[in-house]
Amino acid sequence: MPIPPEVTGEEIDPDVRQELMSLPKGLAEDVSRNLVMVAQLIDEEPEKAYEYSRVALRLASRVAAVREAAGFAAYATQKYSEALAEFRAARRMTGSVELWPVMADCERGLGRPERALAMAGEAEVQKLDKAGQVEMRLVAAGARRDMGQLDAAIVTLQSPELASSANHPWTARLRYAYADALLAAGREAEAREWFGKALEADKDGSTDASDRLAELDGVEFVDAFEDEDEDDVEDDIEARDDLDADEDDERDERDDV
Repeated sequence: MPIPPEVTGEEIDPDVRQELMSLPKGLAEDVSRNLVMVAQLIDEEPEKAYEYSRVALRLASRVAAVREAAGFAAYATQKYSEALAEFRAARRMTGSVELWPVMADCERGLGRPERALAMAGEAEVQKLDKAGQVEMRLVAAGARRDMGQLDAAIVTLQSPELASSANHPWTARLRYAYADALLAAGREAEAREWFGKALEADKDGSTDASDRLAELDGVEFVDAFEDEDEDDVEDDIEARDDLDADEDDERDERDDV
């Protein structure tokens, strides 16, 4: 696949670049450029990111960072079986438990929430850092909801991390998940409170908490540009009608003459 010339591969994470040093220089550069494209496209154009990840995988399937990138690209395109296989391969290569939560979420994606819950109870979870443990809690709550266990999902999310007033990268998502579970359980007043708390913590707009709050408050947003476009169309129609009427009058006058 074509790669813009300005993408050199130097943009890659230093740890990944270190892994790629086991490859011949030219090959390492090709792989790194494809990985850069994966990172740049995975949020907005996941299908394209997936294609670049497959190229990198063909070039360097024995590099853990490549398997991990291929896993995330597959995950972003909801190819959960493929993603799980890649994550497992990366974990075998590194021995790291870092991917444990996303592996569990792949099980959810494959319609196996009970496996995700089982993974939430494994010893690997205790080896995760705080962010990883919160992520695992989110996955476990999602699995409970998949199984129709709303109250259990709510309890799963209740934790010191949820109650903390500190703002971490995962705080907004945790509060949002809790609010969403409360709303699903019909606890609207509490849900509104927690959507508000999620919005307070959401400095980079990672959730749509503001929209959910507006929905609960019965606020409807009107697209001003759309209204202007509609007004322009109506004006054009009226103008054409006036022009047609003028032309009809002119024809009538000529006929009378």
